[in-house]
Amino acid sequence: MTKVMFIIGLSLLMFVLCSSYNTAYSDSRFKDDVEFLKQYVTVIVLKDAESDGEIAIVPEYQGRIMTSTAEGAEGLSFGWINRELISSKKFEPHINVFGGEDRFWIGPEGGQYGIFFPINAPFDLEHWQTPAVIDTEPYEVISQNERQVSFKKEAKLKNWSGTDFQILIERTVSILSKEQIAGALGVTIPSNIKYIGAESKNKITNTGAEDWSKEKGLLSIWILGMFNPSSETTIVIPFLPGPEEVLGPKVNDAYFGKVPPDRLVVKENAVFFRGDGQYRSKIGVSPKRALSVCGSYDAKNKVLTIVEYSKPTMLKPYVNSMWEMQKDPYGGDVINSYNDGPLGPGKKPLGPFYELETSSPAEELKKGEYVEHTHRTFHFVGSEKELNYLAEKVLGVDLQTIQNIFETK
Repeated sequence: MTKVMFIIGLSLLMFVLCSSYNTAYSDSRFKDDVEFLKQYVTVIVLKDAESDGEIAIVPEYQGRIMTSTAEGAEGLSFGWINRELISSKKFEPHINVFGGEDRFWIGPEGGQYGIFFPINAPFDLEHWQTPAVIDTEPYEVISQNERQVSFKKEAKLKNWSGTDFQILIERTVSILSKEQIAGALGVTIPSNIKYIGAESKNKITNTGAEDWSKEKGLLSIWILGMFNPSSETTIVIPFLPGPEEVLGPKVNDAYFGKVPPDRLVVKENAVFFRGDGQYRSKIGVSPKRALSVCGSYDAKNKVLTIVEYSKPTMLKPYVNSMWEMQKDPYGGDVINSYNDGPLGPGKKPLGPFYELETSSPAEELKKGEYVEHTHRTFHFVGSEKELNYLAEKVLGVDLQTIQNIFETK
């Protein structure tokens, strides 16, 4: 299957799904989102005693963090929530996009080792199906206190080539203190800044009888965060500078067709990508280039979002999710970002929303061995001066550059 067919297949999928999806609740309050969710699912709210930070977690949706706030119950709700789908109380074919700013997935999606297609099936929409264990099945709560909640789930998967996987999924979601946030990012949090930090520690263990090998296919942990867009949101992915003949391309922008220059700007040490929910596109950064952070800045609401994850110190393979027989099934990206948008004139977007995603390496696990992946999401609200300090320290760019990048490209 060619990349063009892959793009067409996903476009058809989005067309099928779009009729049931709502516009973004970009101005919703945290309290309103929590009250809405509680009508349909169990909601666990964790609060930080030192600040106004709160996070909302749903066990029925694989223990995902649905949304958060840095300013208490009346504060802005950061996670995108698909109210129309949730309130329908129905499951959609192929995938159920409930939303959430930290959701657990497993890769790869497509290719000869993909887990979203039956054995030897064509890589097309008709045969594409998100595994229930990362789509519709609830996770069991095994422990809970004021600051964290832990989940587990046993599952069996089969990839396109017929390899069976028996796994134990373990996931712990925590709300982080100011000290923990500062330590993770290596910064001092300004006193007037409002903040929220959420962490998911994710683990998959090979509980089957066979060792995993590259020749039969491997799995990876894939964490995706869906956020409310705005007309003034810019995604920033800093990367390791250097020659392409050594490190490879600075960015992969071929997922859904090449991204226009008014939506993607590539500098020597960072990628800038619009997060306005108005143009469907996706980018990725390889493990040779990626750093351990990425983020976005919403100039409209003065919100700086940072994602930080557990990037290995050594170069490792990452799964490839393209819908095709792959020449390099372990040449995938470690950081991805997706911007939603209409599929064409008169058509609706899936959300709209934008995503920040990170993945674990693909490990050859022996029986009883495991791979772990930690994904942290931080939101900061405050004055431009204080947010600029954090942007420069963590992302290596200042707010003025971020806000003006598409005007001065």
